[in-house]
Amino acid sequence: MIEHSQHDGIHALRLARPPVNALNPELCRLLREAVIGAVADGARGIVLSGGPGVFSAGLDVPHLLSLEADALRDAWSGFIDAARVLAQSPVPVVAALDGHAPAGGCVLALCCDYRVMAAGDYRIGLNETQVGLVAPEGIQRLMRRVVGPHRAERLLVAGAMVDAQQALAIGLVDELAPIADVPQRAHAWLAQLLALPRKPMLATRAIARAEVIEALRPEWLDLDRFVASWTDPDTQSALRALLAKLGK
Repeated sequence: MIEHSQHDGIHALRLARPPVNALNPELCRLLREAVIGAVADGARGIVLSGGPGVFSAGLDVPHLLSLEADALRDAWSGFIDAARVLAQSPVPVVAALDGHAPAGGCVLALCCDYRVMAAGDYRIGLNETQVGLVAPEGIQRLMRRVVGPHRAERLLVAGAMVDAQQALAIGLVDELAPIADVPQRAHAWLAQLLALPRKPMLATRAIARAEVIEALRPEWLDLDRFVASWTDPDTQSALRALLAKLGK
C-alpha cells in the first residue's frame, strides 16, 4: 500500500490503496513505518504522493462505521500517529497532491513542509462539519497556521472544500502544476531546498515548524472526546448519508 523509491537522497513515498487511498489503520501504520524507515535509511528529504486524481480521500469511513468504541479510538490514534510522524520528520517532506485531498488527506498535507497541488478541478479542505464531525483543536491549529485565523474559521465552520486555484490564492497550497508534473515539481522544490547549507537549514526549519508539532500534542486532540461524539445522532446520520452517497 506504500510504493517507495529514491534518487539522490530524496525518498518518494506513494500511497497506493485504490481506488481513493482511504486511510484505514493498516495504511496509516505503513505510512508511519515508511517515513521512519526512509529517515533511518538516510533520506535527505521525502516526497509524499497519492493519486492520480485523489491524493487521499481521508479516513476510511465505511471501515470506521463498522468498529466498536475501542477499535474506533485505535483507528483514529493510528491516523494521528501517521500525521505526527510527518510533522516531526527531521527532514523536509513535500506533499505532491496529485488529486483531491479532503479531510484526512488535507491533514496529512498540512503536516508537510510544502504542498504542490494538481491544477484544475481538484479540491482540498477540512470538510468535517459537512459529515457531522468537529475537527479537534489541534487540527484547527494546523489550518490556522497556514491560512490565518479568520480565513481558517470560515473554512472550518463551513467544512469548505476549495478548488486548487483558490487553495493557492489563500496559501493552503504553495504551488500548482499539471497533474502529471506534480511529483516532479515537488522533487524540484525539495532539491532546491536541499542545496542550502544543511545544518543551518534544518535548524531554522525545526524552529519554524515547532507549531506543527505542538498542534498534534494529545491535549489539543482529545481523542476520547472525539470518539465519544461519534455516536451523536447528527454525526451518525451525516456519516451514513455519506456512506450511501459513496455506494452510488
